[in-house]
Amino acid sequence: MNDQSKRLRVIMNCAIFAAITGILAQVEIPLPLIPISGQTLAVGLAATILGSRQGALAMVCYMLLGAVGVPVFAGFSGGLQVIVGPSGGYIIGFIATAFVTGFILEKTRFTVPMALYANVIGMFITLLFGTVQLKIVLDLGWGAALAAGVYPFLAVGFIKAFLASWIGITVRQRLIQANLIHATGKAA
Repeated sequence: MNDQSKRLRVIMNCAIFAAITGILAQVEIPLPLIPISGQTLAVGLAATILGSRQGALAMVCYMLLGAVGVPVFAGFSGGLQVIVGPSGGYIIGFIATAFVTGFILEKTRFTVPMALYANVIGMFITLLFGTVQLKIVLDLGWGAALAAGVYPFLAVGFIKAFLASWIGITVRQRLIQANLIHATGKAA
């Protein structure tokens, strides 16, 4: 495969996962300040399937689409005001989450147990970014920020980390077999 074909495949993979993230963002359970949505499941899938660089690039694409006003964020919202608002830290954190999750897998093994470990670490990265911005934007104390920005998401976060790991590794293996993505990191 030539370099141009490889670049096109990377762009297509990133666009597909940015779109998947936008779609899963609309699956939500409303909470008072920050809804529980399918976005973090999509972030975990992107990182588990694509790896660190492409997973992070897909999240950059997702964030930029939303920043320019495309309604890809939870509740069909979009615009820069979402990124600088109370929930924006989670969206910014998706980039770091995808990179670190994919990086852990590339440096270890693309297996369900390692993916679960990497996705749980990623969950806490997203929660860290989100809670810090929630605290700053809403001028909350740490206790209130943790109560609104972390605790409600833990149980569902572990479930999404498991789903991203199991589905992600299964899909990744099939995409490699179909020669639609390149295997990076250690063999599964």
